[in-house]
Amino acid sequence: MPRWWMKTAGALLLAALLTLSAQAQRGRSNRPTPTPAPADQQPVPDEVKVTLTETDILVLGGTPGGIMAAVNAARGGKKVVLLERTAHVGGLPANGLGATDIATRGATGGLFLEFVERVRRYYVETYGEDSQQVKDCSGGYHFEPHVAEQIFESFLNEHPDRLTVLTRRRFDADPKNVTLASGALNEIRALNLETGGMERYRARVFIDATYEGDLAAAAGAPYRLGREAASEFDEPMAGKLYKAWGGEVGPGSTGLGDNAVQAYNFRLCLTDVKENQLPIEKPEHYNRDEYLSLIGDVRDKRTAGRPGGEMAFDGIGKLVNMVRLPNGKTDANNQHLAFISTDLPEENWPWPTASWAWRDAFAQRLRDYTLGLIWFAQHDSGLPADFRERCLEWGLARDEYQDNGGFPRQAYVREGRRIEGEYLFTAHDAIPVEEGGRPPIHADSITASHYSLDSHAVLKREPGRVHLDGFFSYPAKPYTVPYGVMVPKNVDNLLTPVPASATHIGFSTLRMEPCWMALGQAAGAAAVMAVNGGISPRKIGVDLLQEALIAQGAVLIYFEDAKPGDDHYKALQYFALRGFFPMNEWNAELGKPVSGVRANQWLLWTKAPQSIHYLPGVTTRGELLTALYHYVQLLPEYDRGKIRGDWN
Repeated sequence: MPRWWMKTAGALLLAALLTLSAQAQRGRSNRPTPTPAPADQQPVPDEVKVTLTETDILVLGGTPGGIMAAVNAARGGKKVVLLERTAHVGGLPANGLGATDIATRGATGGLFLEFVERVRRYYVETYGEDSQQVKDCSGGYHFEPHVAEQIFESFLNEHPDRLTVLTRRRFDADPKNVTLASGALNEIRALNLETGGMERYRARVFIDATYEGDLAAAAGAPYRLGREAASEFDEPMAGKLYKAWGGEVGPGSTGLGDNAVQAYNFRLCLTDVKENQLPIEKPEHYNRDEYLSLIGDVRDKRTAGRPGGEMAFDGIGKLVNMVRLPNGKTDANNQHLAFISTDLPEENWPWPTASWAWRDAFAQRLRDYTLGLIWFAQHDSGLPADFRERCLEWGLARDEYQDNGGFPRQAYVREGRRIEGEYLFTAHDAIPVEEGGRPPIHADSITASHYSLDSHAVLKREPGRVHLDGFFSYPAKPYTVPYGVMVPKNVDNLLTPVPASATHIGFSTLRMEPCWMALGQAAGAAAVMAVNGGISPRKIGVDLLQEALIAQGAVLIYFEDAKPGDDHYKALQYFALRGFFPMNEWNAELGKPVSGVRANQWLLWTKAPQSIHYLPGVTTRGELLTALYHYVQLLPEYDRGKIRGDWN
């Protein structure tokens, strides 16, 4: 069994911060109980009178996934309440994640793409089409934090008669804060942080869009924590792993599972524009010893992999991986080539299941650590003077987070609980079945997406290792995400688009905000269908959900030469998900005349009557697919469900 040490971080911390040993094994029972919250953060006694709000759909979490769920449900005509613990909405894109994590633009559509288009339009209307700001926004995929928040608010403000946003509402993951009837969630309790009073919320469908999965856990849904062993699902990069960035797996990699949680950090908004710069101040709780290893790394030019053109790598880029944003700002993330950066591994492990008092204390600890690291790089005499001077060229953006000293308001919670659903997404769902081909195609896909399998470290620096344990990036291809990843086991009337059902490796690609936004959109649409039908989201017709999502501009399966709104796009999506295209075909060629071989194959698979015919060399692929689609929609549901091609 692992050993645990409790360390007091001083009066600044509201609760004890825990450092877990490197040998800790996976499981929940060995997690320590966080220190009780101060009196002003204790739960309100049950006897206190609480207010009741009733709505059609309740969304917990003002994350991008939660916002898109709420917006789509409101667009569907339903009354929606969105609860957010902080005073601001937008999650990580509004807190520094300004360089959108998507590997293939166009792989994810719908409301996410609408967000991207609004970002670009903002910069065009504010600065002009030919401005540097428009160039730096990279088509709307790169943005400043305050712009992201403003765009999200513009979505939420569209339906004031149906969508109510309540900030400063805290839900605590305690079973007493949920009410279920026959396994169906129908009411929750949340604390109004402004008044100190408890509030009840009753809804017909709930959507857990928190990064932690707090609502689903309180309601009794099973969940996963930590890393699965490589032997459990035969996934690449699973379990204990030491891998140089861009290099090979190194010694010490055992593939054993454990309860380790990948590191969190703050995505800083740094700028080298002096007139918009706040200097980095030395934090009150500063420990020079934490940063001493940087001196040797700089002196010896030591890295954890092969550099590849990282920005300002001879200075501040040694600490943070920066991507340029408009107005001279950057999205400054953890540096993947560094042994010491803004990630703080190990100490965040309790976060997923901890109280908000503990989480807030850790966030403060992480802030102090981050500011201390940059201050050290800019001022410590142990570092070369020219290195310090280059680091001093950068500071926090003065016009961001003006109520928080230019510092992000939220920590980057990369992974919390992974709520077990009707489908468990693994690495194999994102990796091609054969070279040059697609990953497995899910006929019940609710979005396509694409990003590498990607995880940050779980342990701090260890002598002799090629990198930090758990840090890796592994290639994937555009994949499909099945509906079952957000339909939790054991609890009805609940959807979980953000704490989705996946292994640690599978979750490492689902966890990107574009995918979460698409899953949120699908959750909103599914919730509307459930309310309209008086059924649980578990029982809705996925075919009808897919039809609604395609009408909303979603991409359910990706093709390089086809996009939402194109002629015949609906038919393409329908049949491609059912195996009518070879796995190695990334171009639909809808305007190309259909060959006799392919046409006859499609006719056979749909069992279409002779009245549906084509003219060889004249009828296009898209025209024939659309004709077959209209025919198939007239079939009984049972017969439609049996239609499958052999190329899947």
